[in-house]
Order: sequence, then structure tokens, then C-alpha cells
Amino acid sequence: MAEALVQLENVDKSFHKKKEELNVLRNINLEITQGETVAVLGKSGCGKSTLLNMIGGFHFPTNGRVLFDGEAVSGPSRRAIMLFQHYALLPWKSVLANVELALEPEGLSASERRSRAEYYLDLVGLGKSLQQFPSELSGGMQQRVAIARALAIRPEMILMDEPFAALDTFTRYYLQDELLKIQEREATNIVLVTHDIDEAVYLADRVFIMDAAPGRIRRTVPIELPKPRDRSHRDFQYYRKLILDEFNFSREEESIEYNI
Repeated sequence: MAEALVQLENVDKSFHKKKEELNVLRNINLEITQGETVAVLGKSGCGKSTLLNMIGGFHFPTNGRVLFDGEAVSGPSRRAIMLFQHYALLPWKSVLANVELALEPEGLSASERRSRAEYYLDLVGLGKSLQQFPSELSGGMQQRVAIARALAIRPEMILMDEPFAALDTFTRYYLQDELLKIQEREATNIVLVTHDIDEAVYLADRVFIMDAAPGRIRRTVPIELPKPRDRSHRDFQYYRKLILDEFNFSREEESIEYNI
């Protein structure tokens, strides 16, 4: 069995808002093993992004422990890089310079930075766009720059918060396929936060389904399908329906609990 890279043990998370305490996550227990891609799936407000931020060291648990490679997460680290749906590219820098900027803390020479940046930009299909500026690129191309920048750091894990949500369907499908190829080649762990059931089934080895108020893991679904996956295949539709039914069941429970 593969070793656990990330562990969350009995994690609760609360935020203080004015004089109220808002309980966002309750009793989260999960492990992410080496080489896995996992998806965290749930409705808005269930704490998916908060969970991701705790793995990345941007938030800390109110109770419980978050471990990365056996050590307590004490803050952000270049071992786990966050990738958002907003690309966070500097508009006055070229594509190449945006990726090179992320490598400055590495202590590399200028030629080493350029070589590594060019390698990862070529990996995401932007080898001919090095001197273009973000404003000259489509949304999908800008997200590929952001992916190249994250990969260039060579992290052990990429944390993705709705990275393709703002893109059209065809671009999203294309980048999902590219992400699978890159993950296979680079062996980088991925934690993907999404609202999209198809995206979760297509990309993930396991899907964590979350309930809200407070956020908790309702069910873990292993996706036992080879990659790349066929969205039209009956086995894909089986997992899609299984997860969709889980959310429908959740709504029925809420109706009973609150007499709606």
C-alpha cells in the first residue's frame, strides 16, 4: 500500500465573525497517498476551499492535526502549490517571465531558470508563446501558464481550487486531458476542489463527497476506472449517477430534518 502524503486527523475548523463562531468543518479524517489524484466535491459553502487551504498551510485547524509527509503543517510550503481559477499572472511580464519569477527563490542561475521555465511551458503546449503577454492569450492559455508555473517549482502536490470553472466546456475538457498527461509524466499529487461531478469522475482516483453546515465528509468514492476515461461509457455513467444520487439523497435527508 502506498504511503500517506497528507493526513487530516479529527480536524475541526471554526472562524470568528463578529461575536459569532462559525463552525466550517467538523471531524474531517482523510488520507491522500503518494501518486493519487483526489477530488473534493460538494455544494457551495461546504468548506471545500477551507479544507484545501489547511492542506496548503494557509489556515490552521481549530482542533485536530494536518500532516504533510508525517510532519504537522505549519505554514505554506513550496512542496504544496496552490492553483486558483484566477490565473494571478503579472500582466506586464511575458509568459516566460511569469514562470521564471516563481523560480527566483530556488537559487538557480538565470540560464537554469530559463531552461526550466521553457521546459514546462513546452510541456503545456506553450513553447511558441514565450514572449507573449497574458492579455494576448485566451483564458485556457493563461491557465496553462499558471499550470506551467506551478509545475516548474516541482512540488510534491498541486492544490487546485476550481481551476477550470471559468472556462468554456471544450477548453475545460482539453485542459483536463492535458492535466492527466502531465500528472502521469510528472507523478505530482493533485487535490482538486470542484462542483463538477463529471470533472471529479474524469480526473480523480477517489472522490470525497462533502456535506455542509458544518462541512464534513459524507462518503468516499474510489473511481475504479482506467485513465484516460470515456465520458460516454456506461461505467463512467455508473459513477456519475452514484455520486448524483448521493447528493439527491442528501437533499431528501435535509427535507426530513427541517420538515421542508
